[in-house]
Amino acid sequence: MIHTKVCIVGCGPAGAAAALQLNQEGIDCVVVDKAVFPRDKVCGDGLSGKVPTALKRIDPELAKRLKSFEWKVDSLGVSFIAPNRERLDVGFVNNVGEKVIDTPIGYVCKRIDFDNFLVEEVKKCKHVQLFQNKNITAYQLNPDGYIVTDSDGFDIKAEMLIIANGAHSPFSKEVAGIEMEPEHFCAGIRAYYKNVSGNHPDNFIELHFLKDLLPGYFWIFPLPNGEANVGLGILSKEARRKKMNLKKELLRIVETDPVLKERFRNAALIGSIDGYGLPLGSKTRKLSGERFLLTGDAGSLIDPFTGEGIGNALYSGRAAAKVAAKAIADNDFSAVGLSWYDKEIERILGQELKLSTRIQKLVRFPYLFNLLLNISARNKKVKELMSCMFYEVDLRKKLTKPSFYINLLLNR
Repeated sequence: MIHTKVCIVGCGPAGAAAALQLNQEGIDCVVVDKAVFPRDKVCGDGLSGKVPTALKRIDPELAKRLKSFEWKVDSLGVSFIAPNRERLDVGFVNNVGEKVIDTPIGYVCKRIDFDNFLVEEVKKCKHVQLFQNKNITAYQLNPDGYIVTDSDGFDIKAEMLIIANGAHSPFSKEVAGIEMEPEHFCAGIRAYYKNVSGNHPDNFIELHFLKDLLPGYFWIFPLPNGEANVGLGILSKEARRKKMNLKKELLRIVETDPVLKERFRNAALIGSIDGYGLPLGSKTRKLSGERFLLTGDAGSLIDPFTGEGIGNALYSGRAAAKVAAKAIADNDFSAVGLSWYDKEIERILGQELKLSTRIQKLVRFPYLFNLLLNISARNKKVKELMSCMFYEVDLRKKLTKPSFYINLLLNR
């Protein structure tokens, strides 16, 4: 049996961030993952500005190495396409309103490559032991810690657990009591295409708010080597109500949509079309308990509007490591002691998740998006607001206020 202070279950972005931060704290830990890396993960592959920011806070050298990582493209903006096909191209800007050219805020990188980048960083850490191909199936809570076991009898005894094993985490469901709720869960489909035409020269990511998908959207994210991540996401509640087959819906869009079909005329599907679930942070949940913390998708921390998951996973993993370090120093692994983690997640992500939930509800109405984009195309201030809303919480606040839309109508 392996003994450790902290066992991290899962080495995706949340688990890797926790391990990297614990290494910075000088705390020994063990990381286990059921996969052998590199491994694929169904995702939109978008890395928002939160990603380099989070890595920089763990270790500035991590952000520098990601910036020079070859298996990604720099994305300099976002294209919003309203239900009436009004298009608004907005370059990312920094917090002083200057267009970012030399230092892109966003990247697009396949998860098989990005997650492997993080795993390779974890392997360098002297305070971290990484075990791959270990599928933890049993969790036993004892007075002095958890014993976790895989199906082959591989055992780890830890004083506490950081759970980072994704959207369908057995621990989250069976121990923490987090259930899948269709109104707080998004169904997604992802495919890779080669030779999609009409992409922006600065690799803008595209969000197509098609009427049938609201409050979700169809996306095209450019990738290296002429590929693109193409997919769609819609609330599970809406998908069930409409009895949608998401794979058929994606193919219908690329083959028959009057605008998009021309861009896919010479495109080729690479591999299969794969589905995945996104547990949304549109509901506040308890993320800690006696000797455990939930991070990333295992804690249902995906942004309800943007679908942002990777950045939130990194932020929560780092926060979990900080809380774990305090618990070890205080020798307090109680549910009360670890509840500080919930307060930290609320401080770091809470306001943003609440605002995104309100925006998600607003975009159910096609006329609202049509109005916003029609006016934004001619209004510099609104354009700047739209460009910042994916990473500036204070600016995103404006989009949830009725006065914002009233002012748009009065001043257009």
